Amino acid sequence: MKNRMRNFWNVFWKNENGMGVVEVILIIVVLIGLVIIFKNQITGVVNDIFDKIVSQSGSI
Repeated sequence: MKNRMRNFWNVFWKNENGMGVVEVILIIVVLIGLVIIFKNQITGVVNDIFDKIVSQSGSI
């Protein structure tokens, strides 16, 4: 029983199949955090871009 449990943990510890999913989730969490932190700045930039698009669309 003890050897079987040790073998299970060795196989589990060396298994790298799920590493891609964990990395993607961590990247998404970091990006969401950055969006939350810089929400006002991002909103200001997007509003400025849309204001320029609207004001310059009449000249086309």
